[in-house]
Amino acid sequence: MSKDKLQFLSHVSDLLTQEIDTTELINGLKVLLSVFAEVKKLNIFVFDNVTNTMRNCADSWSIVEDSSDIYKLYESIKNQDFVINSKAYKLPTVISDITLKIDSLCMPIVKDNKDFGIIKLDFESDTSVNMEFLFLMKIFASQVSLKLQNIVLSEQSKINVEFHDSMKNIAKIIETQYELNYIVPIIGEMLDRFITDHLIYVFLKREEELQLVWPKACKDERIYEILNQLTPETEYILTNGDKIGAFPLVSEEKELIGCIVARSTLDTLSKRDISYLEQLTRQSAITINRANSYSKILQYATIDALTNLNNRRQFELRLGQEIATTKRQNNPLCAMMIDIDFFKKVNDTYGHASGDAVLRGVASIIKSALRESDIPSRYGGEEFAVLLPYTHIEEAKIVGERLRKAVESSPIPINDEDSEVKSINVTISMGLAEFNTQETGEELFERADKALYEAKESGRNRVCVN
Repeated sequence: MSKDKLQFLSHVSDLLTQEIDTTELINGLKVLLSVFAEVKKLNIFVFDNVTNTMRNCADSWSIVEDSSDIYKLYESIKNQDFVINSKAYKLPTVISDITLKIDSLCMPIVKDNKDFGIIKLDFESDTSVNMEFLFLMKIFASQVSLKLQNIVLSEQSKINVEFHDSMKNIAKIIETQYELNYIVPIIGEMLDRFITDHLIYVFLKREEELQLVWPKACKDERIYEILNQLTPETEYILTNGDKIGAFPLVSEEKELIGCIVARSTLDTLSKRDISYLEQLTRQSAITINRANSYSKILQYATIDALTNLNNRRQFELRLGQEIATTKRQNNPLCAMMIDIDFFKKVNDTYGHASGDAVLRGVASIIKSALRESDIPSRYGGEEFAVLLPYTHIEEAKIVGERLRKAVESSPIPINDEDSEVKSINVTISMGLAEFNTQETGEELFERADKALYEAKESGRNRVCVN
């Protein structure tokens, strides 16, 4: 083999050892091939056995349409060395002096002596190649095959890791959370991040019908038609050319408690997507079902299981009592609404176990910064409500600033073996309002909530007064 061809194969080897994406790989190979012939286009297609589809490596691994000629080329090249100008060939055992005019050249990508894709070259018109070039291309295809095997394996491993992380995270939520209005958005966001090509909708059964609970809107009437067909025995329903899939959430008592829907206007749900969604839905059903059970058990409890503060039900009870006392004795009373800044980012960055640690940590700081007579509660999600009896608004501002600074300056320890960080710093925003005898307890906290909104809108990590 001539020196220039050995040099070419050496350059190909160097390129294939680099950590680059498939687009850079394809462009690099095209440049190297230009030494021998003017390549108009180079593309690589890999056959996905799970979905029985061909994927275009140059286009973010998108699925090639069934009608494409790529499938015919893939069938033609099996047990052959090349497809040249749409005709299959095997290389002779001896290099001859034959020269061919060539428009296109396809070579198989091989793994364990089985074809699993093709490399397709399109040449400029009037391109001629000799047999030595074809022998060179066979070696070239073998080199690229090894690289593609590693890339495909890496992609699949990445998907599997993300899938198992999602399963583990959904299972972990129930350890500390039992409020559906907190759990469901977390599950929806996890599924949405994992099934990236489809929009995810979560429906739960309320008042004998399935109602959308995440996200806020769904305008596709086809989805509602599918929901009417679901039963506890349904595995899943696919419609609209497999672009919409409905996966029922079933309780341990074999009752339909909800449904997860994946919808796309472009991409079909692959066999792999369906398998993952079935498993993720089953795990979500377990989590939601246990949340329902815990909610029934805890509806008469007074303490929030995660933070050890008053729960919302107990808070509302104490609010009524304090309002009555304030009116009767004509004492001052202030309300405080607190929100952890960018809490969603904490969950997304560090995981929900770390998010729970932050909730516990902030609750502990709140409790330690208040008097025994003050009434701190977990209002829901990352929000806290505090009643400050016998307190005027100026005094409440001092308490609020002290509390805000305490949270800001206190790293919260994260005792989670899966977390890469040992502590997290967060800040809080706060809204304050003082009770007047002409309003109800609800109106008092509505004003405190408006002040909290003002604190968040004006930059966060601050105290605002209504």
